[in-house]
Amino acid sequence: MAVKRVLHIGLSLGLLLTVTACSDDRPKQPNLVLFIPDGLRALSVTPEIAPTMAAVRDRGVNFTNPHALFPTFTMPNASGMATGHYLGDTGTFGNTVFTGYAVPTASGSLTPFIEADPILGDIDAHFSGDYLNEITILKAARARGFSTAAIGKLGPILLFDHTERTGEKTIAIDDATGTANGIPLSAEMKTRLETMGLKLAPPSRGNNPGENGNAGDAKMPGAKTANITQQAYFADIATKVVLPLFKERNKPFVLVFWSRDPDGTQHNQGDSPNTVTPGINGPTSFAAIRNADDNLKQIIDKLKELGLADTTDILIASDHGFSTISKESQTSAAAHNTYSAVPEGLLPPGFLAIDLAKALSLPLFDPDSKNGRVADDNFPRFGNGLIGENPSQPDLVVAANGGSDLLYLPNKDKALAARAIAELLKQDYISGIFVDEELGKISGTLPLTAIRLKGSAITPTPSIVVSFRSYATGCDQPLLCTVSVADSRLQQGQGMHGSFSRSDTMNFLAAAGPSFKTTFTDPAPISNPDIGKTIAHILGLNIPFKGMLMGRVIEEALPGGTVPTSDSIIIRSEPSTEGLVTTLMVQRVGNTAYFDAGGFPGRTIGVPSQITSR
Repeated sequence: MAVKRVLHIGLSLGLLLTVTACSDDRPKQPNLVLFIPDGLRALSVTPEIAPTMAAVRDRGVNFTNPHALFPTFTMPNASGMATGHYLGDTGTFGNTVFTGYAVPTASGSLTPFIEADPILGDIDAHFSGDYLNEITILKAARARGFSTAAIGKLGPILLFDHTERTGEKTIAIDDATGTANGIPLSAEMKTRLETMGLKLAPPSRGNNPGENGNAGDAKMPGAKTANITQQAYFADIATKVVLPLFKERNKPFVLVFWSRDPDGTQHNQGDSPNTVTPGINGPTSFAAIRNADDNLKQIIDKLKELGLADTTDILIASDHGFSTISKESQTSAAAHNTYSAVPEGLLPPGFLAIDLAKALSLPLFDPDSKNGRVADDNFPRFGNGLIGENPSQPDLVVAANGGSDLLYLPNKDKALAARAIAELLKQDYISGIFVDEELGKISGTLPLTAIRLKGSAITPTPSIVVSFRSYATGCDQPLLCTVSVADSRLQQGQGMHGSFSRSDTMNFLAAAGPSFKTTFTDPAPISNPDIGKTIAHILGLNIPFKGMLMGRVIEEALPGGTVPTSDSIIIRSEPSTEGLVTTLMVQRVGNTAYFDAGGFPGRTIGVPSQITSR
């Protein structure tokens, strides 16, 4: 295996892609639209709520066994789709990560929120020009001669060709377009936008009370509207400018369209202030699903109008599922403190960092407030924490993300790791702990390798990953009414994801077009890295790779393919002194693993309360 890896690293991408592009006898390639409805739950796609997506699913391929990568956040799953690799290779472990250096474009924070074009560029520059260290599908496609574009949500769309920052090769349009922080528009794109009466910068989501970009607070409900105006702008660019341009070029194209809805609206919705019902099942969240569906319909209608529908594959892949937020805990010291902006008795943002610092008798500093010390009556600004006597050289770093948190021990201190885990196991909001094997085997935990988080990544790998408790409120379908504890600035009753519950790992996947079967139901497990591998296969991209943690080509969904054999296994840790067992529900197709859920039995939706077999 070592020899094989060296050979792959030694391949010249330019030579490989040039040779492939110059092959005149290759068959005509289809076009491809990858549509990502961020945070869409598979079971919420019905003909009544999302008629367009339901129609694509029903006339094409219905993937009934879909999986997001854990931690179930946007940027990690975007990296899986963009490269075909698991997170142990891409190094994108969360939306917020520890970079190991003070990131200038993140105001010097050690724990930047990476859904930002300048921050991604900064991290790329720091890690030898390409922090993913794998070739993305858009980069490979444009090198082979395809027209390429990525439109929509800030952060994930850039990952599909993140080292191309000129705007001249891949069209990249997101929330920051038209500002100093965005990827530039080419002169051609500026002219075409102006000709169609479209502004050079997108509208905001709105920050007034009730508007989509306003999350509210503990006293004021959040959004009451979907992200209609901003996404209409992106859909208009895709259909009035980009697709007609690609038609004129008369060569194959790839369009990635990342819809912020329903994710952004589910996060901010104000239908369920401070209560877990209806949670993300209120009218505002359903309007967001319909909004994303309308965007897809506009794209499909334009393909038909341009005569491109019969030669274009439509692949729909949401990045993760979703849950309603809980901020409840009986064991947390942080929940028993009083904070001016937090309802009495509920968990504040950064509760994990606060609880660990207190339990370890170490000071807590805020990496997002110039490393200032966090007072006893306050919490870290974004929930992240630097624990230790010297914030510039912390002993332990907490990157708060939502339904799960990442913990880093820069000094690889085994004794500190054991102490920290012992304290985490006492908390009722924890459900599942995964630990870097370099820190030793610790009862109650499973290794990072078990969930494919240890690979060839060149960014810092978390030392400990924790998932938070989840439960259902009692509806007929638990995956639609799951509640999860979340380390977030959002309020109880709003929406979040990131946990290892099946409600968060179960995304939505469907496909239709010339490369796919029709009216086919696929029961095999599928994951987001499979999407990247399958796109590369359909487009004829022979992409060299460095890491070995990869998805598979979804052969069974293609004409002539057969459903592969799969099996299910349960992996369990040794019990902790409290009797807690981190349990992993896994499906496998050959060497490719699919993670249904992970956590302590009885504390995670998807992990049975009673497990009798290993």
